Amino acid sequence: MKRAPRVLLVNKFYYPRGGDCICMINLEALLRRLGYEVAVYAMSYPQNLPSPTARYFASEISFSGGAKDKLRAACRLFGWGDIKNSFRKILNDFRPDIVHFHNIHSYLSPVVVKLAKEHGCRTVWTLHDYKLLCPSYSCLCKGVICEACFTDRTQVLRRKCMKGSLSASVLAYGESLWWRREKLQRWVDAFVCPSSFMAQKMRACGYDYTKLAVICNFIEQSKLDFLQTVENNTEERSAPYYCYVGRLSNEKGVDMLLEVAATLPYPLYVAGTGPLAAALQEEYGRLENIFFLGHLSSEGVVGLVKQARAMVIPSVWYENNPLSVIESLCMGTPVIGAEVGGIPELIREGDGRLFRMGDKEELAAAITEMMESTRCERDAIARRAQARFSEDRYWTELKRVYGIED
Repeated sequence: MKRAPRVLLVNKFYYPRGGDCICMINLEALLRRLGYEVAVYAMSYPQNLPSPTARYFASEISFSGGAKDKLRAACRLFGWGDIKNSFRKILNDFRPDIVHFHNIHSYLSPVVVKLAKEHGCRTVWTLHDYKLLCPSYSCLCKGVICEACFTDRTQVLRRKCMKGSLSASVLAYGESLWWRREKLQRWVDAFVCPSSFMAQKMRACGYDYTKLAVICNFIEQSKLDFLQTVENNTEERSAPYYCYVGRLSNEKGVDMLLEVAATLPYPLYVAGTGPLAAALQEEYGRLENIFFLGHLSSEGVVGLVKQARAMVIPSVWYENNPLSVIESLCMGTPVIGAEVGGIPELIREGDGRLFRMGDKEELAAAITEMMESTRCERDAIARRAQARFSEDRYWTELKRVYGIED
């Protein structure tokens, strides 16, 4: 009997640091439940989850240490140093048939893709950001959406897009030239784009459309079960309200949301931390209808979102496939989302409202409509979402990319 293929999952961190990490950790759990033999490769890091393959992990590097640390980190960008030996060792010992990459730039580097291809593995790469198109990852320049590097990579130097630093931008520019499209396309069998929006941008920048697969992220079954077990608690928040859950930073548009919220009579609850936290609390913390909750536990987030009339996603950048939208809809909570990036693909008719990115009047109108409406079929929203974003749907689509036959 033919054995099931072995799958090696690769991501720069192995703990729930961000959406890329969460997606890979969820995929690992799904593959194990399906009976596949799975291994993980990441960078050694104190917060990593326990892993039987941790002994293979790439050594830790830091871009914020002293001169010696920064030199090691710069070498890692280009695949130099000890990473080749450590990755070859796990390839030789685990002998994967499929290597599925996630977020690998900087702390690992695309050299691992080259090594996997040379080893004879099928190579799949899920794109969680725009690094292959934009040297600074986000398609943002000074807080404004920018595609200048799509056609001229030197723009990252001229505009100092990487953290506003010339030295960091020089490294990002060099990295983009070293790992150019022609190389990556030779080594990668399939790029998984979580949104059609990202696939369109990849194709517009010259990537082979036959290697692009659009597969939306999924919500794991254990998370769905968890959503059902958290009880609503109306003791603290008795009035109807809407909420924002996420990073308090410029690209998320939360400052615009608060400016709009200050003009409306409805309570807004804000959960999360970030670089804008102190300034936003200073400006809006005294208002009677805006409440800052800081960081919440998973149970706290679920309790907040399940009770809300709506979740607001006011982003002003190319959101790819935000899990916050997916989880909110799976709870039956409608979403008010900016019409940008992959957000419109997630919010279908009956699931909430879209507004023109950055348009305060449209956002205010959408919030007012949702808060005043008494017709919201939350159970129907949850049923549709849980089917659209299920593990079964994701696996049906991913196994075609893996080349696994039923």
